[in-house]
Amino acid sequence: MNTKIAITAFSSLSPLGNNAEEVWKKYLNNQHCFSTQFLDQQETSVAALSNESKQIVIAVRESDSKYKFLDDSVLFALKASRQAFKKAGWNSEDIFGINIGSSRGATDLFEKHYKEYIDTGKAQTLASPTTTLGNISSWIAHDLQTTGPEISHSITCSTALHALLNGVAWLKSGMADKFLVGGSEAPLTDFTIAQMRALKIYSRINQSEETWPNLAFDFEKTQNTMILGEGAAVCCLEAGEKENAIAYVTGVGYATEILEHNISISAEADCFQKSMKMALKETDLKDVDVIVMHAPGTIKGDLTEMRAIEKVFGENLPLLTTNKWKIGHTFGASGMLSFELALLMIQHDTFINVPFAKQQNKKKSIQKILINAVGFGGNAVSILIEKA
Repeated sequence: MNTKIAITAFSSLSPLGNNAEEVWKKYLNNQHCFSTQFLDQQETSVAALSNESKQIVIAVRESDSKYKFLDDSVLFALKASRQAFKKAGWNSEDIFGINIGSSRGATDLFEKHYKEYIDTGKAQTLASPTTTLGNISSWIAHDLQTTGPEISHSITCSTALHALLNGVAWLKSGMADKFLVGGSEAPLTDFTIAQMRALKIYSRINQSEETWPNLAFDFEKTQNTMILGEGAAVCCLEAGEKENAIAYVTGVGYATEILEHNISISAEADCFQKSMKMALKETDLKDVDVIVMHAPGTIKGDLTEMRAIEKVFGENLPLLTTNKWKIGHTFGASGMLSFELALLMIQHDTFINVPFAKQQNKKKSIQKILINAVGFGGNAVSILIEKA
């Protein structure tokens, strides 16, 4: 079925802010959103929510007595979903699907419950249900009072765009007319940071001494500079042409490559080459205006994706950008936050450069944008969107 897939609303909660106007304003300045927290026994660069956004999360927690013991990853998603639901004009009588994923899920709550178990030998009554990944979409369904299908999943850092793939598949099959898709992540915990440091990919750049602690999109860097961020982002998908459509999903691609190592990716990112070619199979490469890269700020991650793009596009390179130099890597939510940047660039017909990279000039109106995401396991997703 060649059903058009409309994007009728999007919303997020991230270090960039808690509404589209604030997020766009942050994108228009050349400042990063990093601060420091004492994690993993040392001062650590992170991209955390603002105090205002944290108060919003507290308000969500207090809005229902049953939310008192939920993890931040669920609360972030609840806030973003409420806002997108309202923007799209949906109501509780609508039957719509929900697919909100997370790479790590309720990692903060899990760490607290596990520590308590080690200290006391007893587990809390709600330890299991509140740390189960599936509770993200389930709580959103409860909050929005919907009766449609609910899916939660974890496919590492491409989780949110895999959620979008699922939504597109449901809509094209005719099994649903509307789908809420996205990702949420609350990874700013001691053990999560320690795991990233063990992989030797976390940034060691001192914020007080250097302007840019995350060098995502710098293809000549000599050290890994990934920094973690927190947040959630969702969008509303609907089947068919819609008057309130912001953009349409016009191509989807996905691929997984055979790995030599648990977290490796091939020198020319074969998975990205395949996913981009699939997403672009009905599109002239010259018509793609922008690519929002995954580019996490690691040496190999950034460089291999760039090589894949050069392989696919040759001399027809579109404008290239990423947002991880600014908000870090939000794991399972990162693909949808990149998707949000793409939608905002289309809405405002403005390209967002990476400030420390060679500046690229927009030569024509932005109509088509390709968004990439990939995670541990070489599971790449590419989504092509076109202005409505």
